[in-house]
Amino acid sequence: MNRPEVLVIGSGVMGRGIAKSFAAAGISSAIYSRNAAKVTGVDPRVALLDKLPREAPALVIESVPEEKELKFACYAAIESAYAGAPVLASNTSGIDLEALAQPLKYPQRFIGMHYFMPADVNTMVEVAPVKATDPAALDTAVRLLEAAGRNLVRLKRAVPGLLINRLQHAILHEAYYLIDQGVASAEEIDRCAREMLAPRMCITGLIEQKDISGLDTHALAQRALVPVLHHGDKPGRALQDLYEAGHLGIKTGKGFYDWSGKDPDRVKAEAGRKLSELLAYLKQQR
Repeated sequence: MNRPEVLVIGSGVMGRGIAKSFAAAGISSAIYSRNAAKVTGVDPRVALLDKLPREAPALVIESVPEEKELKFACYAAIESAYAGAPVLASNTSGIDLEALAQPLKYPQRFIGMHYFMPADVNTMVEVAPVKATDPAALDTAVRLLEAAGRNLVRLKRAVPGLLINRLQHAILHEAYYLIDQGVASAEEIDRCAREMLAPRMCITGLIEQKDISGLDTHALAQRALVPVLHHGDKPGRALQDLYEAGHLGIKTGKGFYDWSGKDPDRVKAEAGRKLSELLAYLKQQR
């Protein structure tokens, strides 16, 4: 193909979804994979490449597994091929972006760009600069994301986990502790999240709701509860034990729930459909 505007490195579910989100908006996109012949499930509007394009794309998005060395090898190849011409973005969900930027020859072209599953359905994307990022590089990425109809969260600086994963993991850290302690089951925690926390946050968010309910009540409740919350610095055993036993959720048939007999693709597709409908509904309520 001719020079793609956006090149995604990584052909996993996330990479395919990212590329599809640009292609659906009419922005030429491609996925690069060293094993392109074995890759399936790519949107027909997205080019699948087994070698880097000769001309530099405007934006390269790295979406390879969460291993530093893999990412460093990817960055070295991109910088060697294009000498800092494209904006280089990492879709990392947890690795410190400043650490990823350290070995780069062109750190001024590097940013964080974090998508959420499924990337073609969930429109929210976090964007964050590292200390060396040139504002012009960030502007290029933002322009393309906005053209693709993404709902941007623009952070002032990069921190490990960015914003949404930090909030999510703070809640999950307490949830896993409550499971470990036998206080509540995974099913009860999820029911509370679905039927109380999520609907209320859809309307007023997390912090605005406290303004509405009254900061006096909230401040006093915080004084009472924060000292007894679980602030441990070790991952919860509820999750780690499942991981170490090879129980990885729907992909292996067991996690916190029993997924035996369920079709993973069908379950994910149904969740994506429901999310798409909910997001469309919430957009109408703004």
